[in-house]
Amino acid sequence: MQFVGRPRLAAELDNHGLHLTDYRGADLRVDRSAVHFATTPAAAADADLVLVTVKSAGTAQAGSELGAVLKPDAVVLSLQNGIGNAQVLRQSLPRHTVLDGMVPFNVLNRGCGAFHQGSEGDLAAADHAALRAVQPLFDLAGLPLQLYADMLPVQWAKLLLNLNNPVNALSNRPLKEQLSQRAFRRCVALAQREALALLDAAGIRPARLTPLPAHWIPAMLSLPDAAFRVAANRMLRIDPLARSSMWEDLQAGRQTEIDWLGGEVLRLAERLGRAAPVNSRLMDLIRQAEHGGRREWSGEALLAELREAA
Repeated sequence: MQFVGRPRLAAELDNHGLHLTDYRGADLRVDRSAVHFATTPAAAADADLVLVTVKSAGTAQAGSELGAVLKPDAVVLSLQNGIGNAQVLRQSLPRHTVLDGMVPFNVLNRGCGAFHQGSEGDLAAADHAALRAVQPLFDLAGLPLQLYADMLPVQWAKLLLNLNNPVNALSNRPLKEQLSQRAFRRCVALAQREALALLDAAGIRPARLTPLPAHWIPAMLSLPDAAFRVAANRMLRIDPLARSSMWEDLQAGRQTEIDWLGGEVLRLAERLGRAAPVNSRLMDLIRQAEHGGRREWSGEALLAELREAA
């Protein structure tokens, strides 16, 4: 396997190697001498399968750089947040097979080459012969890959869950602690209900990625804490280390992916001639936080802010 990424990460892995842990207790180390990490796309020139995992803001640049080096029969799989990243890649890679994919679980970069998977779920991707041929390799890596004939419902189901990302980032709390508080969960429920109404109007039925159908989750999130702990026992199987990637971006001073999460809801609303005030307000608060604004809300204060917007 060949990694391609930024010089900052290359230096980190060269100094420390790769340390992988997960919520189930896995603890794996790869010596730095065994990590093949390059900082230019040319290292992917001979790849048969390319997994694109850059932040959404970097998709167009990644596509352009890959288009200059990939062999014609290479398959490109977008494992990114949001709905439209694969289409952006296709614009730069018109002669290549570009497939939609989805990562359901949370990964925290703990620094010094350590990455922690804090929640469960299987990778998902569009069904294609090239992916069926390599499914056993994903299994061997402990990352089962589920293939779907239609990825759009899967992507929207993931995005609905990701509407918790801005709430988590603004709470400045670990995911499990944040989801244990009813006021924060009600914030997520407001954002999800708004998005679900738009999906219903658009005739899009989200796939079922959790034990509960997507339309039932807002009601479960709104339960009192004691009832929620019972009803969502599996949902709370998130270890104390888990944080949202949006929280991590804010802490690092990076641009977040809010335009590819809440922004997708707003774009859908615009196409339908409707409004999405709750998700719009969450986007505004995250943008303010990106520029030094408030980053530590109580659940009650954030809920009041979103209710006022709605």
